[in-house]
Amino acid sequence: MTEQDKLYMNTCIALASEAAARDEVPVGALIVQGDRVIASASNTREESKCATHHAEILAIEEACRTLGGWRLPNCTLYVTLEPCPMCAGAAINARIDRVVYGAPDPKGGALGSLVNLAEVPFNHKPEVEGGVLEAECAEVLTSYFRRKRKPKEVTP
Repeated sequence: MTEQDKLYMNTCIALASEAAARDEVPVGALIVQGDRVIASASNTREESKCATHHAEILAIEEACRTLGGWRLPNCTLYVTLEPCPMCAGAAINARIDRVVYGAPDPKGGALGSLVNLAEVPFNHKPEVEGGVLEAECAEVLTSYFRRKRKPKEVTP
C-alpha cells in the first residue's frame, strides 16, 4: 500500500459518503491512469432504478469515454468495497491492470472473499490489493446500514 493508494482511497471514501447522503449504498470508485484521475463515481442504483449502476461500472464507463475505447491500459481501479462478480468481471474485461479495494465483502466479493475471479484463467488478470484503509471504508458502510436499520421513532 502506497501513500498514493491511501490518497486515492480517501477520495473514494468521500464519494461513498456522498452516496450515503443520497441514501445509496456508500461505495465510491476512481479510475486512475498514471497519476491522473480519469473517472470517479458512486453507487446510483436507487436513484437510477438500475441494478448495474454500481460505482465501479459507472467509473469504467466514464473512463472508457475519457480514453475513447473499451480497453483501459495502465489504469488502476480504486473502490471502497471489494467488487462483486459483475464489477470484477467488468474490470477484467476492460483490461484494468490493478484493482485496489478497501473493505472485503464476505457475502459478495469476487476478488478474494467469496470467490476470486482474478484467479480464473481469463485472458487478462489484474493485480489485486485489498485492505487499503479497510477500517475507514468499512465504517462508512457500517454507519450507513446502522442508520438504515435503526427503528423509526413514532411520534404521538
